[in-house]
Amino acid sequence: MTDGRISNLQQIASVRRYKFTAGKSAGIDVIDCENGKLRFLLNVTKGLDIMQVYHEGQNVSFLSKNAFIADNLPFANRFEGGMLYTCGLDSVGDREGFEIHGTYHNTVAEVTRAECSEKGIVVEATIRKSALFGENLVLKRRITAEIGGETLKIEDTLLNETYVDEDYCILYHVNLGYPLLDSGGRIEMDAASVKPRTALAKEKLSEVFDITEPLPAQEETCYFIALNKPEVAYINKKLGKKFTMKFSGETLPHFVEWKSMASGDYALGLEPCTTELDGFFGYKKIKSGEKINFSIEISIRNV
Repeated sequence: MTDGRISNLQQIASVRRYKFTAGKSAGIDVIDCENGKLRFLLNVTKGLDIMQVYHEGQNVSFLSKNAFIADNLPFANRFEGGMLYTCGLDSVGDREGFEIHGTYHNTVAEVTRAECSEKGIVVEATIRKSALFGENLVLKRRITAEIGGETLKIEDTLLNETYVDEDYCILYHVNLGYPLLDSGGRIEMDAASVKPRTALAKEKLSEVFDITEPLPAQEETCYFIALNKPEVAYINKKLGKKFTMKFSGETLPHFVEWKSMASGDYALGLEPCTTELDGFFGYKKIKSGEKINFSIEISIRNV
C-alpha cells in the first residue's frame, strides 16, 4: 500500500461474495464489486451476468418488477433485465422451439478468479454449454475495472471443445433504467441505416433516439441498426451523466435497440449481437478447437 492514509484497500475498493437468503432470490450467488466510482453486482448463478451497476451511488441499470429469481420460470416471469443479460448460445430472440433469448443466462458460472488489488478488480469464470453426444462450447468471461475508474470491461472468449464444427449465436442485452433513463434523454450513435421491427416502431421512427415520458401499456419498439462505428452512447442532461458502450464490431456485427416506454416497464436495451432477429436470424459457425473473442466496454461519467 503506497498511500499512508489507507489502512485497508477495502476502504476504497472491494470484492465481496455472498448468497441471497430470502424470497425468490434465495440461493443466488453474488459477487459484489466496488472500485470507488462504480459498484457492480455479478450473478454467478446466471452465467456471471451483471445484475446492477451504480455510478457514484446512483443506479444505471434496468431492473424489472420480477427482480432476481433463482428458479428457471418462463421468460416473461423471470426476466430481470439487469445491466447485462447474455442471450444465446443456442438462440436469440423469440424463435419457435427455443427458449426466448436462449439458455445461456440460466447456466451457472464456475468462478476461477475474484480479486481486488491496487491493480484493480478482476473476476473470471467459465460457463460451459454441453450435452451427451452433443456440443461442448466453453465461454470464458473476464470482467475488470480499475480502482477509481469509470469503465467496466467484459471480455469473453468462446471455445469449441467439440470435435466437429458447431453453430452459435450471442446477443449482449445491455439495459438502462431510471434514474439514468428518463424523459429528455438522448441516444447517440453513427447509424448507417435503421430498420423498424414492427408497425409501431415504423410509426415512431422519428423518436428512435429519444426517450419519452412513460405511458401506461405502451407497446415496446425495436430497431435493427447498422452502425458505421461499434459505439453507442446515451446522455441524460438533467442528471448530468453520459453512458457509453463500445464493443467488438468484427465479432458483433449487428445491433438492436429495444425501447419500452411503458409505465412500470421503463427500459432501454442496447444490444450488440452476431445476428438480427425474427426472419433475419442466422447462426455463426465455430470450428473445432477455434476461439472467438467478444468484448464490451461500458463507461459512465458526469457531464
